[in-house]
Amino acid sequence: MIITTAFAFNGTELAGVFDNAGSVAAGLAKKVGSLSGAFFAIILLNASLIGADAVTLSTSYAFGDVFGIKHSLHRKWKDARGFYTSYTLLVLIAGGIVLIPNVPLGLITMAVQALAGVLLPSATVFLLLLCNDKVVLGPWVNKMWLNMVSSIIVGVLVMLSFILSATTLFPSVNVKLLTLILTIILIIGLLGAGLSSYLHRGKKSEVTVTTLDRSSWRMPPLRDLPKPEWTRTRKMGMVLLRSYLVNAVLLLIVKAVQIAIG
Repeated sequence: MIITTAFAFNGTELAGVFDNAGSVAAGLAKKVGSLSGAFFAIILLNASLIGADAVTLSTSYAFGDVFGIKHSLHRKWKDARGFYTSYTLLVLIAGGIVLIPNVPLGLITMAVQALAGVLLPSATVFLLLLCNDKVVLGPWVNKMWLNMVSSIIVGVLVMLSFILSATTLFPSVNVKLLTLILTIILIIGLLGAGLSSYLHRGKKSEVTVTTLDRSSWRMPPLRDLPKPEWTRTRKMGMVLLRSYLVNAVLLLIVKAVQIAIG
């Protein structure tokens, strides 16, 4: 959708101008044809419904995990009231924000996308840590080569997330110079992490598994999982990541407010 719209608006007064999805559909209808505008609106509606369900459901499942309440769509309302209540409230809140008169939908959309660009790549760091937790995954933990590939991918994603945040907050920033600096930092960080992993390769894990365990392995209940061990390198990395996330989110909120009030 983005590529098609950019191609349609290229060289026109609508290029690089975004107010809201409705204006984009109207612009497509004007520049390309009414059918293209209608298709854009239908596809966007479909994507919005899927996105609303996916985000609200995943959030409701997360609430259930955190607070220890029953959470599943196969359960009836009486058996999982907290799950269905949180799901309903999230849908109503999201829909209510959209229906507020004169709300700057374009600004909200851009702010949400920028926020997603900040948070989602950073979440892959925790996913990588989870993929190496033998207490949780047992024999299914990542192999060394997979960790190397995953670390590079996660590092690049976090770097791109930082660039997105910087360009959103400071449009005049030198992207080439920033990319070069971050690339150097990324390479040094990956080499440092690899060296640390190499030096600690001889330490035995608390969980001993064999290839025979794969067919019967089951993750222990959450209440039985021990607290993960935090090495000095992991603590330092988490402190840096949390500091970046907190500062990026705060700066993003400030920027959105500044744009909203003009």
